[in-house]
Amino acid sequence: MPRKKLVVFGLLGTTLDAGRGASRWDRWRPTVGQHDDLVVDRLELLHGKAGSAIAGTVKEDIANASPETQVTSHIVEFKDPWDFEGVYGILHDFAKTYPFDPDKEDYLVHITTGTHVAQICLFLLTESRYFPARLLQTSPGRKGEPDAVLSRGSYAIIDLDLSRYDRLASRFQKEKVFDQSFLKAGIETKNRAFNGLIARIEHVAVNSRAPILLTGPTGAGKSQLARRIFELKRTRRQVVGEFAEVNCATLRGDAAMSTLFGHKKGAFTGALADRAGLLRKAHQGVLFLDEIGELGSDEQAMLLRAIEEKVFYPMGSDREVTSDFQLLAGTNRDLQLGITKGEFREDLLARINLWTFRLPALHERPEDIAPNLDFELAHVSESIGTNVTMNRQARERFLGFATQWNWPGNFRDFDASVTRMATLASGGRITEDVVQDEVERLRANTLSSESQGEKDTLLLRVLGTDRANQLDRFDRVQLADVLNVCQSARSLSEAGRELFAKSRGERTSVNDSDRLRKYLARFGIAHGDVN
Repeated sequence: MPRKKLVVFGLLGTTLDAGRGASRWDRWRPTVGQHDDLVVDRLELLHGKAGSAIAGTVKEDIANASPETQVTSHIVEFKDPWDFEGVYGILHDFAKTYPFDPDKEDYLVHITTGTHVAQICLFLLTESRYFPARLLQTSPGRKGEPDAVLSRGSYAIIDLDLSRYDRLASRFQKEKVFDQSFLKAGIETKNRAFNGLIARIEHVAVNSRAPILLTGPTGAGKSQLARRIFELKRTRRQVVGEFAEVNCATLRGDAAMSTLFGHKKGAFTGALADRAGLLRKAHQGVLFLDEIGELGSDEQAMLLRAIEEKVFYPMGSDREVTSDFQLLAGTNRDLQLGITKGEFREDLLARINLWTFRLPALHERPEDIAPNLDFELAHVSESIGTNVTMNRQARERFLGFATQWNWPGNFRDFDASVTRMATLASGGRITEDVVQDEVERLRANTLSSESQGEKDTLLLRVLGTDRANQLDRFDRVQLADVLNVCQSARSLSEAGRELFAKSRGERTSVNDSDRLRKYLARFGIAHGDVN
């Protein structure tokens, strides 16, 4: 089988360190074609226009030292050789357009010459396989070696295929396992789909600064996961700033703008001093916006600009401020449905939807109930200062129930359940009787919820299942009761008198029907829709 041709890519510096005189042959020059055991068939020499004369000298020298080496010049003009983005872009374009032929040629990328920025860019482009090559590094000979060796120096070839290095590959694998365990709070989960999800989140978290959107039902652990993503990135020294978080459902009016973007003193009534806001707090760190679907339209517009351009105006200020943060967002809503209803910006969703991960409900992971039980027992033991355990019968009884239970509040319900049992456990020992009491309590609460379900029947008929499921629990319970009153009343005025019986006496002007009509309109409902 014929030998593949060896092709070397190298950058030409702006000067010849060894000079141009005859004595340059007595000194080391960081080039190729001077090693008997490294036969180079072609040298692809990259240089700017100003280096054309030097390139000519180098070609002549290589022709003398290695006549079998063909030298091809390529003009690559760096506007600023220390501008990382500019240098990378030019070398990236060169690599994408070069006619590589790996079946017939082997490639080396010489990283000894050029600025440090150019060397780093060549390394990255080779590591990412834009250059399907290995790295070539040359160095001068050491003192005490013969003159010929001193001037020729030595070389080393570095293969960036880490799979060839068992120890490195093993080390990186251990780090990935550790990082994934960290994201799961050290809980040895067994659900295959969930473990795969965490593996993908870990990979994205350590390799990207793009926004990450965490979806899933309330209580699935979005807030806790967001904080652990931040801690993981901080451990990797990928962020140096703080973790700033807020539940957007708690933000309304001026308080929303002020909390997120800050304000100047006097921007609104009660603004007695300047406030930085969470976006600036998260500079060079992570901003977590839980329930991002609850943001108002103005806040969404400002957030979009802050993500894209990293600038925004605090309330009451005509001067832009800068904040460079990574956004993590959480929601239990269907944001696409929010776009359809005009409640969420399509361009904002497009910007934060690059990496979207849905956290499953607890009842979707029954095999993970047992390790989460152990985790919560250890956690509650620490919080109450008593080592809490379960006897075998109690553990079997609880797991038998828990793996079949729906857990509507997910981990919030589960954590509360374990906390109640631990608190009631005599001497820190949870018995089967304690478990039985907790099971009966959970079932009783469900029966109470089912009585509310009768009222929900009308709400589902009027709104439809999809719209009803987008309501907060507070709005859903209140609206269901209002609709039932409206259905049983003979008119909107009669329904209003019943619903506002307590507060109407405090009003100087009473228009119960108008007040009720405006309330229903918030949900797109007219009185005629109820009957």
